[in-house]
Amino acid sequence: MPFKALQLHNSILKALAEKNYGSPTPIQEKAIPLVLSNKDVIATAETGTGKTAAFALPIIQKLISKQDAIKKGKQIRALIVSPTRELAGQIHDSFKTYSKYTNLRSTVVFGGTSIEPQIDMLKKGVDILVATPGRLLDLHKQDVINLDYIDVLVLDEADLMLDMGFIDDVKKIERLCPKSKQILLFSATMPFKVEQLASSILKFPIKVKVSSRTSVTKNIEQRLYFTPKPKKIELCLHLLRNSIKGNIIIFRRTKYGVDKLEKTLLRNNYRVDSIHGDKTQSARQTALNKLKSRDINVLIATDVAARGIDIEHLDAVINFDLPNVPETYVHRIGRTGRAGNTGIAYSFCSADEKPYVLGIQKLLHTTIPVDEDHPYPLDPKAKPEVHKKKGSKHRKGRKSEASKKKKKRWY
Repeated sequence: MPFKALQLHNSILKALAEKNYGSPTPIQEKAIPLVLSNKDVIATAETGTGKTAAFALPIIQKLISKQDAIKKGKQIRALIVSPTRELAGQIHDSFKTYSKYTNLRSTVVFGGTSIEPQIDMLKKGVDILVATPGRLLDLHKQDVINLDYIDVLVLDEADLMLDMGFIDDVKKIERLCPKSKQILLFSATMPFKVEQLASSILKFPIKVKVSSRTSVTKNIEQRLYFTPKPKKIELCLHLLRNSIKGNIIIFRRTKYGVDKLEKTLLRNNYRVDSIHGDKTQSARQTALNKLKSRDINVLIATDVAARGIDIEHLDAVINFDLPNVPETYVHRIGRTGRAGNTGIAYSFCSADEKPYVLGIQKLLHTTIPVDEDHPYPLDPKAKPEVHKKKGSKHRKGRKSEASKKKKKRWY
C-alpha cells in the first residue's frame, strides 16, 4: 500500500517522497486511518517500527484541515508528551520533516536546558508542542502554555514514562486538557500499570499491535559471547579491531561503567563520546550530533538513551552489560537495523548474566547464536561472583569501646 492510499494531504506526501518513504509500515497502516477517524488508540509497537510517523502524519493532516478555520493567533492543538529529552527532540524533528510544506509550527520543550528561549518560541504561537512532563508543567504553572485548545494528546513510550515515575504528572496533564480531546497512547510494551492508565483516561479505545519479533529483530543479526566479567574490555577491543566497523553504540548499565569504558577507548585512540543521566542536555545532544555527523564512530550510553536515539545507518550495537529487563534488550538492539537497513547486535555475557539471556530468549522466542571464536571464553563451570559485605569487627551484640565510654551511668 502506498502512502497515497491513506488519503494524506499533498504537502505531506511531498515531504515523505523527499525522504524516500514509499509505503507505510504495519503500525502506520493500522494506526493512521484510526487517528484520522478521531478514535482513541492504544498502540503497542517497538521502537524502530515507524510509530512516530503513525501519530505525526495523521495529526498534521487533521491540523491542516482545521487551520484555515482559525482566525485568531496560533493555539496549541496537538500535545505530544515524551519521557526523555532525546525522544522529545527526535519526535520534534519528525514533525518538522513531515510538516515542511505546511504552515504548521511546532516546538519542543524539555528540562536540563534554558527555559527562556522555549518561552520566547511559545509566545510566538505554535500548533504542535512536544514536551517532557516536568518542563511542560513548569511552563503551564508560569501561564506560558495554554492547554485549553488541545484536540489530540499523545502519550509516547507510556511504559517508560511510568517506569520513570511520571504517572501523576501524566494524569495531571490529561486533566488540564479539554475533555473532548482525542488520546493516543503508544507503548513498546503493555504492562498492567499502562493498561490501568489507559482504562482510566481513554474513551472506547481501539487497540493496535505490531509483533516485536517480526518488526525489530528481522533485520538484525544477533551474536552472543560468553566471557568472564574482567575480560569484557579486552573482548570489546578485540572485536573493534577485527570485526566491528562503522557507527556503533555500546550500552552499559551504569554511569560509572560508561565513563570507565570511554577512558579506555580514548586511550586506545578510538573516536568516542558518551551520554548518560548526569550529563547536561547540551552535552548529550552534542555527543549524538557527533555520531550522526561521523565526527565520532563510537557512542557509549546507559539505557536512558536506549529509546531516544534515532540514527540512520547505525551499523552495530554492543550490549557490554546485558540488561536485566528483556524488553530493554529489544529497545537497545532496535537502534540498528532501522528503516529497512541491516545491523548486528553483539552481547557480552558473564557467568552472573546467564539468567538474563534466558529471559531475553524467552521474550524473542528464539535462541541467540553463540560465537565461540574469540580469545576470551568463559569457563563453562564458572560460577557467578558473590560479593560479600564486610561485617563489623565486633561480635554481634557487643558494644565498641567508644560507645561504652559515651554511655551515661545512672549512678
